[in-house]
Amino acid sequence: MAQNATNVLIARWQRVFALFVGLLFIAGCGGSGGSSSGTTTTPVNNTQPIQVNLGPLNNDANMLFTSVTICVPGTTNCQTIQDVQVDTGSEGLRILSSQLALSLPQVSDANGNPIGNCITFADNSYVWGPVLTADVQMAGEKASSVPVQVIGAPNFPGVPSTCNSGGTADNTLAALGANGIIGLGLFRHDCGAACSGSVSSALPDYFDCPATGCSVTSVLLQDQLQNPVWLFPQDNNGLLISLPSISAAGAPTVSGSMIFGIGTQSDNALGAAGVYTTDANGNFSTTFNGNTYSSSYIDSGSNGIFFLNSSTIGLPPCTNATGFSCPSSPSSTVTYNAVNAGANSISGQVTFSITNADSLFNSANSAFNDLGGPDTGQFAWGLPFFFGRNIFTAINTQNTPVGPGPYWAY
Repeated sequence: MAQNATNVLIARWQRVFALFVGLLFIAGCGGSGGSSSGTTTTPVNNTQPIQVNLGPLNNDANMLFTSVTICVPGTTNCQTIQDVQVDTGSEGLRILSSQLALSLPQVSDANGNPIGNCITFADNSYVWGPVLTADVQMAGEKASSVPVQVIGAPNFPGVPSTCNSGGTADNTLAALGANGIIGLGLFRHDCGAACSGSVSSALPDYFDCPATGCSVTSVLLQDQLQNPVWLFPQDNNGLLISLPSISAAGAPTVSGSMIFGIGTQSDNALGAAGVYTTDANGNFSTTFNGNTYSSSYIDSGSNGIFFLNSSTIGLPPCTNATGFSCPSSPSSTVTYNAVNAGANSISGQVTFSITNADSLFNSANSAFNDLGGPDTGQFAWGLPFFFGRNIFTAINTQNTPVGPGPYWAY
């Protein structure tokens, strides 16, 4: 997720399914989705506009936004929420309470206690709030009765200690940088079997919240936050994000398309795209400087390309843009080559560049294809990777013309 571009920046990204270690591949995962074939005899509009811009507070960098319409389930009582971040590194819709004008039904446990959800980010910040149910609409597609999280709901119990872990809350517009997050990653559910088994082994993602306080619980798959695409009646096997190329100096705004389905209509065919299957955590491998790193992934919710550590990549950290890399002079650009490879052994070279982030953020632009920073032992191919590419995200166990997901293709 991008940070406030007018202040000292802290690089941060979502990778909420990385902990689930193979537990997400479950045939017939529950819930009431559409056909896994993703086909229909009556095509609908499957193209949703997306844009990179400065965001709702005019201070974001490399954040990809769209609008999402939510409705009280089964009704025409609806609200369209603008500036929702598009994130292929997570699953599920999360909306700031301050932006929600509807009264949605609460998801409860077997004893009638409300269910809450917690997600923590790599910088130890987190979002917390109740799980409610809504119909979710984008373009001509509609997913019915989808569990969603409402961030920072004022009348919901306070955050449990096992959620915040001493971190900071992203429960305001200023902290989150968006009105919400729409997680459209490789998986159907945001936690899967790691949160639906015994309470003793459940991850601290879901909580039941009686009046006495909230505690970790397990939840049925259909009550977890879910990638709404797999719940569409058609075009439900994945999506395509298409953004145009931009110059090294960046662009004030960038407009593109999010097209639902893979091989289900004439506008979402894979064509010559290389298909990179993943392991059970949604990772493929990247070979860089003669070393192969197995924890690579593609994430539109990351505002840069984050890879290895500063000494390995030979780039100093920025003075102001904390967490990003800054080649020695403001005008310097360093170009690298890497090779990505899927679990299916399909491989391809990637050429990418990193420019001084302090210099980029001093411009009037919001979109950059050469923004990056250090990470440890992995490659997070963030939003810069999307410019000039058509990138497909295939959802696990959903059938596509080249077999079921999960896979990335570009």
